[in-house]
Amino acid sequence: MEHKLLQDTQTRAIPKMKKKLYAVVDLETTGGRASRDRITEVAIVLYDGEKVVDTYETLINPETYIPYGITQLTGITQDMVREAPKFYEVARKIVEMTEGAIFVAHNVRFDYSFLREEFSRLGFTFTRKQLCTVRLSRKAIPGLRSYSLENLIRHFNIPVEARHRAMADAKATQEILEYILHGSGKKEEVNDMVNLGIKEALLPKNVDLETIHALPEECGVYYFHDAKGGIAYVGKSINIKKRVAEHFSKKTEKARKLQKYVHEISYESTGSELIALLYESAEIKKLRPYINRAQRVRNFPFVVHFYRNEAGYICFEARSTDSKARKGLKVIAQYPKMSRAKGHLQRVMKDYELCSKYCHIHTGSGACFQYHLKQCYGACVEKESVEAYNERALQAMERLNTVFEEDFFIIDKGREKGEKAVVLVQDGSYRGFGYIHSEDQSHRLEDLFDVIQPYEGNPETTRIIQRFLNQNPSTKVLQIKKSDV
Repeated sequence: MEHKLLQDTQTRAIPKMKKKLYAVVDLETTGGRASRDRITEVAIVLYDGEKVVDTYETLINPETYIPYGITQLTGITQDMVREAPKFYEVARKIVEMTEGAIFVAHNVRFDYSFLREEFSRLGFTFTRKQLCTVRLSRKAIPGLRSYSLENLIRHFNIPVEARHRAMADAKATQEILEYILHGSGKKEEVNDMVNLGIKEALLPKNVDLETIHALPEECGVYYFHDAKGGIAYVGKSINIKKRVAEHFSKKTEKARKLQKYVHEISYESTGSELIALLYESAEIKKLRPYINRAQRVRNFPFVVHFYRNEAGYICFEARSTDSKARKGLKVIAQYPKMSRAKGHLQRVMKDYELCSKYCHIHTGSGACFQYHLKQCYGACVEKESVEAYNERALQAMERLNTVFEEDFFIIDKGREKGEKAVVLVQDGSYRGFGYIHSEDQSHRLEDLFDVIQPYEGNPETTRIIQRFLNQNPSTKVLQIKKSDV
């Protein structure tokens, strides 16, 4: 994977404005989810901090049905948008109106996400500095019962002719911004929000705010390069721009090192958070960046270990342990939960007809419970030889050492629309990842194998995959039968 380097020429190409320009935006939509719903109206008010310098508004044909409840709220009907331009016909105008300006909206995540999604459908990335007047109002006017646009309009006594229409709400938002800028003395808070909390004094000499704002708000891995082209630091985030900004927002020892050494920034979008985690781990081990803390092996707190008892029989035990106690154990496998450790051990015990006493499942003296059920050959009462028992115990040990008992693909979010990320687990270990384009949700196994870029599995990648699947149980997992390979 080749990552994208933000060269100096790119940074210089971004215009720097002496005077801030705010593009106050309001949208009306067919619903509340950007990935599913569409825009029906857009309004932009350009404000230079002193006066409104331009405005733009238009209805948009959403090319879909407008729900009755939305029409009741906004007054926008199907007939009104039938002859309106489609989004692609006004996209250039929106880009021109907002270029070089700070994107302002009341609950900015809503409006910004809808525009980003519309541009994504056209194959473009829409990125702007953002300012949310909801968050800003909370800081500037503490103590209000609500910071909804409706309540702030009443609080400031702003005359509005048509609530829930884009231009009326955009103008009201602009007036709220104007009050906060001039009437509350909160310009510093505005700058802090726009600058993502970055302390400019903490930025490296060759990196400015425009470089940070040019980074994508996407999931992936990012790299900090030093003046000689070496890799000083590697990190991952579900929002690269936000995470990089956080590095320069506080005075820490790490921030001091970054300020001293970082010369350029590059990144690689992954789409999938799982791939970002796996790729970051691989890159740190390969590149050995000197600012990264050495990645500690974070073992799971529950293990299955083995030992030989006085009679020579191999015994297994599932238990919790810490790093100090672990050094004295012959650990076979690690688990995030005790139930996982015991469950795995019990399945292996049953499959290989091991003694439940020697697996620390049965306690007490005498024969184990499995012996009475004729599921144990009597090792616990020395009726089975050490050699015969240990032969099966060694086979069980090999099985326990395989954390992933089945082969499977993990299908996750890709880097763009129509793309899926694919992670392969085979023969008990992580084998690599890749991306596949698909028009539907069916995937042929041979196609999935073909796109896999091989990577070596290790305890760290095992931990990453286990934790990701535990935290994201709805992730699509495609089992691979041995006959399919």
